[in-house]
Amino acid sequence: MAELMISEKSGPSDLAPIAIAVNQILGLPVTLRSRELPGVRVEGGEVVDDGYTGPVLEEVMASGVAEKTVPKSGVYKGIPVSVAPIFDREGGVIAAMGVVDVVGTIDIPSVFGAYTEVVKEVSGKR
Repeated sequence: MAELMISEKSGPSDLAPIAIAVNQILGLPVTLRSRELPGVRVEGGEVVDDGYTGPVLEEVMASGVAEKTVPKSGVYKGIPVSVAPIFDREGGVIAAMGVVDVVGTIDIPSVFGAYTEVVKEVSGKR
């Protein structure tokens, strides 16, 4: 029986299948690393870095709290990301996974402001 398990010592080859699956589902860049070893950065269904770590992954592993932020350094500097810790059965952080936060890249007021104007125009309710 095939089995996939991760731990605080999981390396890139252990983490890649999970990160690739999430990348394929979301279509967004995904990063995943364990507490003790660098991990992977996946884009376009491919591992583009198999020794990856990032400042937000590190912060989330240290705090144990999910974070949505814009990194000040690293590969995704200036790009909104969302990162969450992965816990073991005892509640300890064993890894962290991050994705580019596509919602954080959208200027919501301008998108929905334009949308309401289009709806008014199309419906003739100007």
